[in-house]
Amino acid sequence: MQSPEPNSEPPLAPSSPHSPELLAQVAALPDLPGVYRYFDAQGGVLYVGKARKLKRRVASYFQRNHDGTRIGHLVSRIVRMETTVVRSEAEALLLENNLIKTLAPKFNILFRDDKSYPYLKFSATKPAPDSGAVAATSYTRMAYYRGLVEKRHRYFGPYPNAWAVKETIQLLQRAFLLRTCEDTVFSNRTRPCLLHQIKRCSAPCVGQISPEDYAQDTSNAARFLEGDTDGVLGELQAAMLAHAEKLEFEQAATVRNQIAALSKVLHQQSMEGNSADDGDKDVDIIAVRVNGGRACVTLAMVRGGRHLGDRSFFPAHVEDASAVELDEAGEQPLAKTPDDIAHAVLNAFVAQHYVESPHPPVIVSSAQIDEAIIDAITTTSGHKLHTVHNPREQRRVWLEMAQKNAALQLARLLAEEGSQQARARALVDALQLQADDLAELRIECFDISHTAGEATQASCVVFQGHGMQSSLYRRYKIEGITPGDDYAAMRQVLTRRYTKLAEALKLGDDQLPDLVLVDGGKGQVSMAREVFEELGLDLSLIVGVEKGEGRKVGLEELVFADGREKVYLGHDSPALMLIAQIRDEAHRFAITGMRAARAKTRVGQSKLEDIPNIGPKRRAKLLQRFGGIRGVGNASVEDIATVDGISTQLAEEIYRALH
Repeated sequence: MQSPEPNSEPPLAPSSPHSPELLAQVAALPDLPGVYRYFDAQGGVLYVGKARKLKRRVASYFQRNHDGTRIGHLVSRIVRMETTVVRSEAEALLLENNLIKTLAPKFNILFRDDKSYPYLKFSATKPAPDSGAVAATSYTRMAYYRGLVEKRHRYFGPYPNAWAVKETIQLLQRAFLLRTCEDTVFSNRTRPCLLHQIKRCSAPCVGQISPEDYAQDTSNAARFLEGDTDGVLGELQAAMLAHAEKLEFEQAATVRNQIAALSKVLHQQSMEGNSADDGDKDVDIIAVRVNGGRACVTLAMVRGGRHLGDRSFFPAHVEDASAVELDEAGEQPLAKTPDDIAHAVLNAFVAQHYVESPHPPVIVSSAQIDEAIIDAITTTSGHKLHTVHNPREQRRVWLEMAQKNAALQLARLLAEEGSQQARARALVDALQLQADDLAELRIECFDISHTAGEATQASCVVFQGHGMQSSLYRRYKIEGITPGDDYAAMRQVLTRRYTKLAEALKLGDDQLPDLVLVDGGKGQVSMAREVFEELGLDLSLIVGVEKGEGRKVGLEELVFADGREKVYLGHDSPALMLIAQIRDEAHRFAITGMRAARAKTRVGQSKLEDIPNIGPKRRAKLLQRFGGIRGVGNASVEDIATVDGISTQLAEEIYRALH
């Protein structure tokens, strides 16, 4: 419960260290709903908050002495403020969470924007052409999908991860034999593919099933995903009996196989305890666990009565954010106990996750969600949201499962962070780095990858906050050098990476990483030294990771650009373990980029390999006859048919595949 607001407003502290302009701005605020933002001297956003009455809430931060607390640390850094007045508390909530996600303030509970959730997509269909030809657009295609939804297609989900979507696709293939192939593949088939042979597709591409029967299978699959399993099974059983009475035993056997596949799935769900009543077809279950200054939110999803799995989130700034947010009366921090912190984390997650995303009819949570958040979500979506925090029966089983998963994931995170902190401390001590706060220690590592000089890629990975920060990774396409010249590639990537940073440093607008690792020995380090000397940067930041004797892991030596002697930390050194982890991640990231770039240059070759009945011998004859894949692509059907072993029909398939 929120404390009642007093009738009178305490004056602003007369001895405040803040500027008169800022205090005057606070005093002039209206008693209306709104959102406020605090900024530090560098222009960084410190905190974003909302209030039913802006003046009372904002003034409460400046009315008393908060020295020695996190609130005091926040208030002492405020030099500027911005406010936005809105019409209602719901609008304030929407704006607050949009700003939190956009600005990433240092004193707000922040959930990193993950990739969009995956969906299962049923493509829209069009009537068959009058010519009678089999058209791909007449048969619904089911596919894994991420991105913006289009009204003309049908989507099921969202699913917690890609694995859940792909498992569902495999289930629907077994039970309803729906196609998954691209329209271009569908249009160029002349005989059924392997999926039809293993009874995973009804082969509409070659007319093995009519559009009407296929549409019925699609409808049954959609109803199954929506949870109407009993209705689907009843209709299938009636259809099987009808076929049997007409002595259509082959059709009856096909329907029998569908029933068997669905029954197996339903039995498995029953054994796992995931069955749901009519009111629990679409439910989200949210559990929060707080420990050691960190928090874990586990979101489990039930769609169509099927438990699809869960996903865990680890918010940033939990301790700072929970300690600086005041209640409406401005009397004390909202979060004081672990339960209070868990409640604050839950509200932050629900607000940031559902305000602009679809929500199910029911959310089961480990604590009560604030009514203001529920009202804002309902207003935004136009659909009523029902929440439960003391569930019973099946819902309680789901919540306990989510709570257990949250506890396990948080324990794993704390163990990993503890290990990473020990390694980071060992590295700081071993290299005598100036890093007072290990959480702010930033290490950037570079690696070069190519295949005999082809598709050269450079990678830059970042370690910070006791972990690898994949959102800060960068790849660089290396051009204009002699193929295979790793030294020139390293020079180019370092120049591109740090030129703008060096210019910003002169203006005092940016900061170098604490350590720059390059994967290589003296040659790579000398290139890095030349770049840093040209840019006027500190040479002591550069460290090369040189392979040891026999290139064995654990025998690496560190090479310094500032003239220090090489250092061997020892194969069991925690510092070397951290360096090896970062170096290996840079190597992985560079290789995946190189392979992707190389694949683009060889896309024609891969198309040729994918054509049925084109083995190594025929492929070799085609490439030899036309001088490469580009020549094959430019050849006509008649020219391709002149190659020994290539019939006119096969030449037409090759031409279609390459065009």
